[in-house]
Amino acid sequence: MSIVIKEVISKADMKAFIHFTDTLYKNHPYYVPPLSFDEAATLDRKKNPAFDYCEARYWLAYKDNKVVGRVAGIINNSYIEKWKNKYVRFGWIDFEDDEEISRLLIEQVQNWAKEKGLEAIHGPLGFTDLDHEGTLIEGFDQLGTLASIYNYPYYPKHFEKLGFVKDTDWVEYKISIEKQVPEKFIRIAAIVERRLKLKVIKAKKPKEILPYGTAIFELINDAYSHLYGVTPLTQRQMEYYTKMYFSFMKVEFVTIIVDSEGKLAAFGITMPSLSKALQKNKGKLLPFGFIPILQAMKKNNMADLLMVAIRKDLQGKGVNAMLMKETYESYVKHGVEIVESNHELEDNTKVQSMWEDFTAVQHKRRRCYIKKF
Repeated sequence: MSIVIKEVISKADMKAFIHFTDTLYKNHPYYVPPLSFDEAATLDRKKNPAFDYCEARYWLAYKDNKVVGRVAGIINNSYIEKWKNKYVRFGWIDFEDDEEISRLLIEQVQNWAKEKGLEAIHGPLGFTDLDHEGTLIEGFDQLGTLASIYNYPYYPKHFEKLGFVKDTDWVEYKISIEKQVPEKFIRIAAIVERRLKLKVIKAKKPKEILPYGTAIFELINDAYSHLYGVTPLTQRQMEYYTKMYFSFMKVEFVTIIVDSEGKLAAFGITMPSLSKALQKNKGKLLPFGFIPILQAMKKNNMADLLMVAIRKDLQGKGVNAMLMKETYESYVKHGVEIVESNHELEDNTKVQSMWEDFTAVQHKRRRCYIKKF
């Protein structure tokens, strides 16, 4: 039976698109499903403010009336304007181990891109740098995370046979946490805090973090601006992400540092790992899926480092020691033993230098591929 490609049009199509991986990775020991409601909101043109400057189309592959693959095609006009690359992105790509399936899915995105006058296709990427990105090429025997993509080892083989080549790589580290804060962090943090007149904000409730939401994303826009594929978040996106994520952060794992004028100087955001909880609830909060999430947030020996940024005028002045000291104290207090760094660009030496004082192992690598027409 031949493969049939159909565009996602109806609500039923979108439901099939979102839940295809439930079947493809059923009972897989390392795959971590995303939160279904989060996926639905991200893909929804009416909810995701990235659609202010992005276009997207979604397709499903069928064989014998059964879904066997999916892909999203994304045109990020902000990216094209900033980087002067007339590229289409592909994301949310998953498929059974059949070369015809992957070929037809990619060709669908390519044909759309050519109609739009674009010159290349790259991915996997999302709408923004805060979405999932990169195909896993090393670390298939490692547990996935909420913030990253897990995929079968055959994915990169398919992309390479289709003529894709490496555009960039991200690496990930597994970091071991000792039972006490390293003396080096304590000593340097005290000096930097005094010399630069910085202050750590000790939030006790999520609502105390919310006022810093916009400033955090403004700092991300500035500090991350030079990184691969990054486009500036709009005001609407800042408000959207603040409302969606900051209201349920575990405040003990959010480090906020301000200067003498009360302006944001640096921040670090970690969350207790939700990987095992999401495997239990299969990415669904209702009717009882929220229970494993709450349990993971309350007691967990694993954590995910999500974001860290330092204001450009303060970089290279030891502020990272303050971030590490405060964050490390939270890890020790809450019994965290292992931290996942999540993905960071392989040439981002500033971030990777942060792990030099830790027992850290690079255990995963993921790749963004590109193919020019």
